[in-house]
Amino acid sequence: MSARLTTRQVGDVTVIDAVGRITLGEGSALLRDTVKNLVAAGNKKLLLNLGEVSYIDSSGVGELVYSYTTVTSQQGQFKLLNLTKRVEDLLQITKLYTVFEVHDDETRAVRSFS
Repeated sequence: MSARLTTRQVGDVTVIDAVGRITLGEGSALLRDTVKNLVAAGNKKLLLNLGEVSYIDSSGVGELVYSYTTVTSQQGQFKLLNLTKRVEDLLQITKLYTVFEVHDDETRAVRSFS
């Protein structure tokens, strides 16, 4: 199953709930387009919920970096929520864990944007 993304607002924070696989092709392109459209619409506080992501490949990791760069270049904030063990390990191995602000509780994550 490729990725499925849904967005919702929690105050002034846009939460992107990801389900499935973020891999080369459809999954990574969907994430890129979603983030690009949200930023273009003026959303500057994005929280990507990865709790239901079963797999992410190097292309998906690249899209996380692209998303972070896109949002922060517009003076926004891009944070990650609910990393699975597999995604957390991948970010640790690639040394990207220190780049992203990572949370495991949505309420605290939303508050961290203030």
